[in-house]
Amino acid sequence: MSKLKNKVAVVTGAAKGIGAAIATHFAKEGAKVVVNYASSKDEANNVVKSIIENGGEAIAIQADVSKEADVIRLFDETKNAFGNADILVNNAVYQQYLPIEEATAEAFHKHYDVNVLGALLTIQSAITHFEDKGGNVINISSGASKMPMAGVSLYSSTKAAIDAITISLSKELGAKKIRVNSILPGATDTEGAHNAGVTTGSEAEEMFIAHTPLGRRGQPEDIAKAAVFLASDDAAWITGEQISVSGGMYGF
Repeated sequence: MSKLKNKVAVVTGAAKGIGAAIATHFAKEGAKVVVNYASSKDEANNVVKSIIENGGEAIAIQADVSKEADVIRLFDETKNAFGNADILVNNAVYQQYLPIEEATAEAFHKHYDVNVLGALLTIQSAITHFEDKGGNVINISSGASKMPMAGVSLYSSTKAAIDAITISLSKELGAKKIRVNSILPGATDTEGAHNAGVTTGSEAEEMFIAHTPLGRRGQPEDIAKAAVFLASDDAAWITGEQISVSGGMYGF
């Protein structure tokens, strides 16, 4: 399998969950993968170890995407290891379910610094490394950007911002041969979902499954397969799109 052969991919927030699955699937398709993490060093190293043991190429690089100096270093270290990046996946996320009474200024800034500013900073650095060959940006959004639930106003609004950024930058960067798309996962079985109370057998899980036509929660691999498609030449005529990968839960 070589849909991404010799491509260099930076996947932010790739130590676990959706990011780890994307990094792993990219490596299986021949990409040289940078597994970015903010604090989960051991988990990131485990992802890299697994990729290498299965014949792939990967390194882990620590960087806080909300800090400009960290982001610049992330891409410089990527270039030193593998060459200029071809693909950026913005997966790093901060997610906290809060009723409006508990939505503090600190919580607001944490959500927007990681989820929105982080995406903008990484895209800024990525396009300087894409150079004339063009490139590919995949933003991991959420179905909550279109159909937000109660108690997730901060998180949902950051994902709506990501969708708007995706559309705007697809138009701005198209002439530079840079494609920009977003993936909107549905209810996916991740650590973040568990922390929010959507655990196996919980009422929340049962509710999500009941509203999902395909009758199950998503797995990180479901999102990763869509990311491989968007990163490959199979999607060469696709940009500015918001693709729901939700088992039909979010039918826009």
